[in-house]
Amino acid sequence: MAEVGGSPGGGVTRLALTEADVRGRRLVESWLAEIGCEITHDAIGNTFAELPGTEPRLAPVLLGSHLDTVAEAGRFDGCLGVLGAVEVLRAVAAGPRPPRTLAAAVFTDEEGARFGRDLLGSSVACGLLDPAQAYGLADADGSTVGTELRTHGLPGTAPVLADRPPHAYLETHIEQGPVLLRAGLPVAAVAGVVGTSWTRIALAGAAAHAGATPMELRRDPGLAMAALRLRLHELAGERPGLTCAVGEMRTHPGLVNVVPGTAGLSVDLRAAEEAVLAEAEEAVRPLAEEAAATYGCAVTGCERTSRTAPVAFHPATVERVADRIGARGIPVRRLWSGAGHDAQLLAGICPTAMVFVRGQRDGVSHSPREWSLPEDCALGVQLMAEVAAELVTQ
Repeated sequence: MAEVGGSPGGGVTRLALTEADVRGRRLVESWLAEIGCEITHDAIGNTFAELPGTEPRLAPVLLGSHLDTVAEAGRFDGCLGVLGAVEVLRAVAAGPRPPRTLAAAVFTDEEGARFGRDLLGSSVACGLLDPAQAYGLADADGSTVGTELRTHGLPGTAPVLADRPPHAYLETHIEQGPVLLRAGLPVAAVAGVVGTSWTRIALAGAAAHAGATPMELRRDPGLAMAALRLRLHELAGERPGLTCAVGEMRTHPGLVNVVPGTAGLSVDLRAAEEAVLAEAEEAVRPLAEEAAATYGCAVTGCERTSRTAPVAFHPATVERVADRIGARGIPVRRLWSGAGHDAQLLAGICPTAMVFVRGQRDGVSHSPREWSLPEDCALGVQLMAEVAAELVTQ
């Protein structure tokens, strides 16, 4: 699969609904068709492949993830969950059929790298976004989701999952962080996905000549921005379970010999507990006001641009994963995911759990350096298979 959209530098680029993304999707669909799966698409182009059980009236057990990537990504993010699902269905197809249908899903545009809305396919599937609204989303060149879906023949007539919820949803995914690597553990049960809050802050001071304006007479919003960034870092250190990142910092006019007149920054807050996240959100504006006042500046904007609540996965299903890990003599770790996944939306319509697989190379992800050991990947998929094998008989 890494050859589809692969680059000479070892990266993979399969932006959603591009030729490479669709070529990867068709390849997976061909593998699933070979084992007798019935393949359908819904209105947003999500792929569903069903291996029928002996009792069609029972809701299916669904496994899956996504194949789209960011630019110059690694080969494991999302892809492991899809290929793992294919492998589980292959194994089940080779033996007696269980009562419940076992299904695989490839969700459209999980990353949001092209059209600016992450979890796009699963948002539609879970009834959180109207397909008509999704069709109007456009990329930087003006191409819309609707146009690209029609170009590739992907819109289908399958009902959205929210109208026919699965019995359960399972997803195997790389951790995308260094926790398991540092703990010396190959896999973990995922307790849920942290809540995320994004805020954009604007600061204003007074532009001035860098040489002719004495230091004590400056109103430098760049200094206020730097002080705020440091204080936000300290805020996260004071509250266990809270993370904070300032990924964007900018000044205007942005010239080497000018004290800037305005500055702006982004703030990314994440926490597994709603109360911790909400408390941190409330602290952002006062901290910005304090930093601005210290340097004679003003806060001219403090806008929350995105907010998702923490999502805890189904406790009993998470414990099934934990039990299978423990049965192998591996210490059980329950991690909260710091990154978003389709599973967090599926958790709103059916019992959901994830298996995390250890990453190598400091757990780096969204990079050609992204890497997980074959044996760790195999273990993660095997755990998912064992839990699925329990669920399809119940």
